Parts: sequence; structure tokens; C-alpha cells
Amino acid sequence: MRDLIIMELSRLGLDPEKFVAWKVMLSGGTIFEALVATVLTQNTSDVNAGRAFYALKKRIEVSPSGILSLSEDELAEVIRPAGMHVRRARQLIELAKAVLERFGNDLEFIRSMDADEARRLLMSLPGIGPKTADVILVNLGKPVFPIDTHILRISKRIGLASTYDSASKAWMSIFKPNEYLWGHLSLIEFGRRICRARSPKCNQCGLQSVCKYYKEQGNH
Repeated sequence: MRDLIIMELSRLGLDPEKFVAWKVMLSGGTIFEALVATVLTQNTSDVNAGRAFYALKKRIEVSPSGILSLSEDELAEVIRPAGMHVRRARQLIELAKAVLERFGNDLEFIRSMDADEARRLLMSLPGIGPKTADVILVNLGKPVFPIDTHILRISKRIGLASTYDSASKAWMSIFKPNEYLWGHLSLIEFGRRICRARSPKCNQCGLQSVCKYYKEQGNH
């Protein structure tokens, strides 16, 4: 299965503009910046989250103290493109307060921590769940595999796994550690373009031979 998956995913090009956290980290951004960008992607597209993040970056330094220099209303207005801007502004302020009080104005020390310890620390922050923590860590080269809605859908359709943890372990066994970030991003792109929630493009997919969903639709 590994060879088939690698071959299929290798056909896809990856554009950093479609992955805001990856773009932030590629451009030398801080861990806190990537965390804010990832929070902004929750329940919206990376494109909308990117618009909100870079609007914020033009307005302030994206750090805990920078976030807290704005009122909740000001912050909400700046990040409006991400949607649910009032709730997100409140969440980002809570996050900034927690980071500032507990760790100072940045989270760069996480780079030298092991994955499990760093994951526990990130998930102890308000509004940060397993996926958001893992997105940050995989972008730091840590051995984790974040599962988003696209990847979970693919996992279920090919009969690989049906929960976050089981899917994460399954994909980690398929990809090599130095492929985790590429695999994560490529599976998301595959889910966006081919294995879509509605009207999946099964006729364009190279995974038909291992796909339970495809066979259940009466295809053999």
C-alpha cells in the first residue's frame, strides 16, 4: 500500500499559499505565529485563515503582547476574514494571556523539547487540541502526524482507521519520519482535490484497488 500511496500523492503539487501554518514556518515565522495561524484555520479554510493572519501581521507583531495590545473588538475586526471573528478574538486573547503568564512572550523553547512533552504543553493552552498541537509539531520536524477532516475521511474510505489516534498511528507506519510533514500536507491536498467529501473523483484516483469506499459503490 505504501508504494501506491506515495505514487498517488507524488502527482500532487503543494502550494504553501494553501497551508497557512506551513507558509508561516517556511518563511521563518515563530511558533506563536504558527499557533495563531493554526487557530485561525479551525472550522474555516486555510485561504480565509491566511487572509486573517496576514491582516493581523500588518497591524501588530504577532506575539502574546502584540495580541494583547488590541482590544477584543479591534482584534475581531482585523481577523474578520477567518469568520466567527468575535469568538476567535476571545480565544486568541485567552491564548495570548496564558502564554505570556506562563512562558513569557514566545514559545521558541518548544523546538528543543521531545514530541510528547511539547504536545502536552501545547494542549495545556486554552483552545489547543490534538490537531492544532500536532500541526505545530510536525512543522517543527517532530514525529507526529496531524489528522484533519480530509485525512480522516481518506483513512475511513480506504479502511485504514476511523479515529484521530488510530489514523495518526496508521499513517506514521506508512510514511517514514522524514515524510510526515509531506504526507500530512499531501493527504490534505488529495482530500481537497480527489477524495472529496461530496462527489469524490474516484475515476481520477490511483487508490481504487485498496479503497473500500470505491468497492462499496459497486466498482470492482
